Amino acid sequence: MPMPSPYGLPTGPAFGTLIDPRRLGPRIGRPGLVVLDASVGAHRDAGRHIPGARPFDIDGALSDHTGPLPHTMPGAEAFTEAVRALGVDDHSTVVVYDAAGIYSSARARWMFKAMGFDNVAVLDGGLPAWEAAGLPVEPGPPGPAPRRGGFTARPRPGLLVGAAEVAAALAEPGAAVLDARTRGRFAGTEPEPRPGLRAGHMPGARSLPFGELQDPDGRMLPAPRLREAIEAAAGPSERLYFSCGSGVTACVLALAAELAGYDDLSVYDGSWGEWGLPGPLPVVEGP
Repeated sequence: MPMPSPYGLPTGPAFGTLIDPRRLGPRIGRPGLVVLDASVGAHRDAGRHIPGARPFDIDGALSDHTGPLPHTMPGAEAFTEAVRALGVDDHSTVVVYDAAGIYSSARARWMFKAMGFDNVAVLDGGLPAWEAAGLPVEPGPPGPAPRRGGFTARPRPGLLVGAAEVAAALAEPGAAVLDARTRGRFAGTEPEPRPGLRAGHMPGARSLPFGELQDPDGRMLPAPRLREAIEAAAGPSERLYFSCGSGVTACVLALAAELAGYDDLSVYDGSWGEWGLPGPLPVVEGP
């Protein structure tokens, strides 16, 4: 259950899965509100940030670097330490955004949920929508937190899963595995951006590129359209698993599914970065 905020800020479902920039703008600077910039790759160098934002570094401390796969979830102890360093408490209200629109911010939100924290929303449209609304930015990268927080991770099983669970889901009649990569990568007609990976997709997986769930301005589609798009890919299945290249944009599909009313959801943490490696896991090419 979400913990109540002592600061009069909405928490949990009352705050919403998405928050509009114009709704967030007047709340910037309130005690108890933590805004995190979860941009990855080149988008981390946007050169500006929302006032007071702190860096949720998925490329750095907020990934597990002990193994060969990119962007995999760190353990509970490491996650707790990294999030405390961002000044997050168990009663904080958190908003995550990224400079690409909605890309890696959905991953940050799913990570919080997997660690038992629900008081987190994604900024709809991210930094581009914030700037389009005429809201202020500060130059340079996000800065450090003014103090350490008291957050404690409480992991929830099943929100992030491995290859064995996905393999079982591919054979389960009531489940669907949805792939957030482009349709060309899914079919094996476009190269994988990471060297050494096989081309194609898991047998039985269905293609649903994450960009097809967003408007051209980077905002998420309305819930009825999200439901329609997911049903077109998944059919009647209500148990949904999501994969992508490295577990980041799979979380955009998870976000879309939540908005569309699904609630039995898992993200494949290793995604194609693991499944596509040379080895025994089956791969097919074609639509």
